[in-house]
Amino acid sequence: MIRRVAVCVFVLSLCAALMRPAAGQAFTLQQVMSAPFPSQLHAAPKGGAFLWVYDNQGRRDIWVADPTGRGYKLRRVTNDTADDGIEIGEISWTPDAKHIVYVRGGDFEFPERPSPNPDLLTPGVRQDIWMVDADGANTRKLAAGRNPAISPDGSMMAYINDNQIWTLDLRDPSAQPAQLFYGRGIPGSLIWSPNSQYLAWSSGRGDHGFIGLFNFATHTLGYLDPSTCIDREPVWSPDSRSVAFIRLPSHTPGIDFRPHRAGPPWSIRIADAATGQGRRIWIAHSGPGSVFRSGESGHPLYWTADNHIVFPWEGSGWLHLYSISTSGGSASELTPGDFEVDYAALSHDRRTLIFSSNQNDIDRRHLWQVSVSGGSPRQLTHGDGLEVIPVLSPNGTLAVLRSDARLPLRPAIVARSGTLRDMAPQMIPADFPANRLVAPQQVIFSAADGLRIHGQLFQPASERPGEKLPAIVFFHGGSRRQMLLGWHYMGYYSNDYAMNQYLVSLGYIVLSVNYRSGIGYGLDFREALHYGADGASEFNDVTGAGVYLRGRADVEPDHIGVWGGSYGGYLTALALARASNLFSAGVDLHGVHDWNLELQNWGPWNPLAHPNAARIAWRSSPLADVKTWKSPVLLIQGDDDRNVQFSNTVRLAAALKAQGVPFEEHVFPDEIHDFLLHRDWVTAYTLGAQFFDHYLRGLPQ
Repeated sequence: MIRRVAVCVFVLSLCAALMRPAAGQAFTLQQVMSAPFPSQLHAAPKGGAFLWVYDNQGRRDIWVADPTGRGYKLRRVTNDTADDGIEIGEISWTPDAKHIVYVRGGDFEFPERPSPNPDLLTPGVRQDIWMVDADGANTRKLAAGRNPAISPDGSMMAYINDNQIWTLDLRDPSAQPAQLFYGRGIPGSLIWSPNSQYLAWSSGRGDHGFIGLFNFATHTLGYLDPSTCIDREPVWSPDSRSVAFIRLPSHTPGIDFRPHRAGPPWSIRIADAATGQGRRIWIAHSGPGSVFRSGESGHPLYWTADNHIVFPWEGSGWLHLYSISTSGGSASELTPGDFEVDYAALSHDRRTLIFSSNQNDIDRRHLWQVSVSGGSPRQLTHGDGLEVIPVLSPNGTLAVLRSDARLPLRPAIVARSGTLRDMAPQMIPADFPANRLVAPQQVIFSAADGLRIHGQLFQPASERPGEKLPAIVFFHGGSRRQMLLGWHYMGYYSNDYAMNQYLVSLGYIVLSVNYRSGIGYGLDFREALHYGADGASEFNDVTGAGVYLRGRADVEPDHIGVWGGSYGGYLTALALARASNLFSAGVDLHGVHDWNLELQNWGPWNPLAHPNAARIAWRSSPLADVKTWKSPVLLIQGDDDRNVQFSNTVRLAAALKAQGVPFEEHVFPDEIHDFLLHRDWVTAYTLGAQFFDHYLRGLPQ
């Protein structure tokens, strides 16, 4: 592979500066970002092994942990040697657990877009499906494409390439890929029937969508119970005779950054695989929960051993798991209470659910267990840590990704007693500064309109009584996210947590804010009235955070900064545009600055056709208040951003220049929204810390 070798002198000097802590500094940014980040935890279909992907400072590899009787033996089965921005995803075991299939390259969030290439590799980047032996031998490319699905009998792989479904015979090493059929729509969610006779998938068609079905016995194509609605998320019955799926109204809103507390109800249907005929087994009532929300798990529907469908629903105003018989009737709530369920896993006998939630600990996550037939949930893990994404092996071994305030996310086994045992403790670098990090404290403060807002307060360990320190407010992205009292379970926000710890080590008090329109606090909080493009009601939380810090005896009231990325960049820009008297400086990573521009990124939006909504969207944008913007800002973005158009930063920079507002900018050519290069994260955060040091502490840049 031809690789770009020219290195900017700026990057070399920046890296050199990062190698050694500054005087009085506890650790470097490189050190606090050095631990590998695990994701995509999977159990082997037999044998008790687990796999996951490690992003080790930009080098992405699949690792397998084999049970040994006394613990787990770890091995790397792929070998990525560079921080090249090429992702690995869509991983699965073959049914015999002898091979691992995965996709390398491409954009997993926007699969229809060209593969990003932030490392500027001259041949470009392809998206291909690969197979490797579970012991790491015999890596081979299977086909160009994505979304591989292996048949339960292990004979075939179905996958998507160029928005068509293809297959490959895995029994014949000389077999060539073959297009299964020609079909309309955008295919996704490929899922085989348990008997390997059928392949089902979702077929997106704009304002409607179908569940497709291919019968390999008859080589025929069909669609299950088609309608003018949007059908998605298929799941098979254990006997391969039926498919359950979710039906959404055809005018279900996409991502439009406006509140939707209620709407036309969604429903669950079951269709017969042989005839295609369908029937409704459940429909949401009007009011809370009438608009579908799936939670964090990849598959929202679970078909149980006693022929019930378990599904997520917000009928109580909180996201919970419910159960409904496949013959219909009333749904029973499995997880009642004022908390939210996020990730869930069904046991292999289909009789038990393991889920993570913030029950009794609203700013953390712990594991719980409940029978699919009902009964009181039982808490499995406790304490000051976070446990998410449960995975069950066929023998009942429970694995999880865990973190706490000082150690980042890592794979672990959960004993029956609830004790957690890390599977790969040796992967945390020896110089990782865990014992020099601080444990954030939960704080609850009032927004400007009186709403109670949760946050995490980071205070320097060296802070002395009576001392006043500069402070920084942090806003997460999303906005459908929740920062927690420990390292986050998503890579982007794990990086943000590291940055907050680094800022604390430099002597700042940091307040991380869980503003309205985020998750974790119920439907009404998430679907906050007039949030986002409908009025920017989150600005009440922005000013509330600034006033809270200004009122603290240990904060220098005239030295408060603000930073965030994506939606957090939007709130950073809004804070500086509307409240430069409260916030002295800001760092805005790929923020939204004009809602009328951003809305076009997520669906059809014509401001001329909706003049009143367009006026509100503009008034909700930082650019609308740029004339009152006084404080300096650092703007950072990649110009291949697919979530927030780069034009947002172009327009803001021009407006700030016209206003005479001091600003700096740093652009990453061909980088996307969630930076793919580890070194780009380090560069962005280093520049941000230096910017704050200059404007909040008077240090030279």
